[in-house]
Amino acid sequence: MLDLTPFLKLYARRRARRLARLDPAGAQRAQLAGLLAAATNTRFGRDHDFHAFRAPEDFRSAVPLRKYDGMWRDYWQAAFPVLDDVSWPGRVPYFAVTSGTTGDATKYIPVTQAMVRSNKKAALDLLVHHVVNRPATRLFGGPNFILGGSTDLVARAPGVLSGDLSGIAIKTVPWWVKSRSFPPLDLALVADWEKKVDLLARASIDLDIRSIGGTPSWLLILFDRLAALRGEKRLPLARFWPNLELVVHGGVHFGPYRSQFEALLAGAHAETREGYAASEGFVAVQDRGPGEGLRLNLDTGLFYEFVPVEELGSANPTRHWIGDAETGVNYAIAVSTCAGVWSYLIGDTVRLVSRDPPRLLVTGRTAYSLSAFGEHLIGEEIEEAVSRAAAAIDAEVVDYSVGAIFPAGPGDLGGHLYVVEFFGRVPDEAARAAFAAAIDTFLSEKNEDYAAHRSGGFGMKPPALLAMNEGGFAAWMKSRGRYGGQNKVPRIINDQELFAGLRAYAVSWRKQ
Repeated sequence: MLDLTPFLKLYARRRARRLARLDPAGAQRAQLAGLLAAATNTRFGRDHDFHAFRAPEDFRSAVPLRKYDGMWRDYWQAAFPVLDDVSWPGRVPYFAVTSGTTGDATKYIPVTQAMVRSNKKAALDLLVHHVVNRPATRLFGGPNFILGGSTDLVARAPGVLSGDLSGIAIKTVPWWVKSRSFPPLDLALVADWEKKVDLLARASIDLDIRSIGGTPSWLLILFDRLAALRGEKRLPLARFWPNLELVVHGGVHFGPYRSQFEALLAGAHAETREGYAASEGFVAVQDRGPGEGLRLNLDTGLFYEFVPVEELGSANPTRHWIGDAETGVNYAIAVSTCAGVWSYLIGDTVRLVSRDPPRLLVTGRTAYSLSAFGEHLIGEEIEEAVSRAAAAIDAEVVDYSVGAIFPAGPGDLGGHLYVVEFFGRVPDEAARAAFAAAIDTFLSEKNEDYAAHRSGGFGMKPPALLAMNEGGFAAWMKSRGRYGGQNKVPRIINDQELFAGLRAYAVSWRKQ
């Protein structure tokens, strides 16, 4: 196999220089102006007078914030699946199919050819930062492993396909990347996730894999299957892929998985790098060390707006852009893109940690807050609490979900229940009690509302822990038809029926 890494290095040097000179506000103004000019003659553009303005200030006064339901109802539903000049010029050739994390309603997110190019450019930027950090890289000297869902796409109409975003990515990947990618098409098309993981493990165990990317929880399942083929529980990745350089992860907060990946990468010369790729666009990539924020992709066909989370329910929420957004504020992020979504709330909350260049941390989901009793916890706080609790008892968390348990009757108190799957054996009773206590202590120190409700034990019970045996979350997701690389375990479950189902499943799984 011809090593194309020298060509990657050449591109990386040029791109890194351009990124170093990039003016954030200027780049975003240019992106918005280009998007508006392109979509002026679409139905959406005519409805919102795109011809009349190009500046962020005018744009936010003319285009209201929308969620998926609003775009679907007002613009996409009537014409679906043939969207010709509706919210982006031309016909939309692809739709990324997603059902979200907890909801069952299928969503069809437009993916245009311009968005395909945008995603490629953003993915290359991630590799650019890898090259800058590792000048001696040989990344394209061997196969690069993409662990995604089925690549099988459904024909919806002439020239219109739908399916997993990973399937769209594989179909549109450049030839020079395809020749250095794994898995091959016959394996990528396998829809049965258990069968697919086994086949991928067997096919890749003796390959010279240089990078791998996927959702952390599904990567761990693959890594465990690799070890099982050698008769072991879990082995360092260097035992299989000695030239592995890069592990790309995304989709969920990495904190609970960090210690497991550090152990897996022991003795290897590989680094982890995070990508923030939503169905609506590739938003940001990690250009520095873990925890230092993800660098916003400013010149790839996306325009960003930031709405203070506490104003989301108001009639006229404040809308910032990169020119006036502040660090340290929890924002809901909205995007306007070259796929024809406009001021579209993608459901994530972020916090800027620097402005030049803009870097952010994903703090949770707009629907992912836990405030059954007025405690106002956000996803970021819960993620960190679970990570610290695991470290406190020297355990590794595979997956978890948390929800509220409401009072059973007069005089009773409600509280939070954490359903947690640990790697290996379930911790003993004393360790489980210490885990729950560590969560309680951290949240009381971090969140004043939580502390007030826990003060004296009069407002909320202390958190409880239901430990699930290994493999339980994967089995639960499979039972819901949510098994595979594009699906994520819901961290915070406010749907009481769904949470009750998880609790019952966890108990039954313990008995197996």
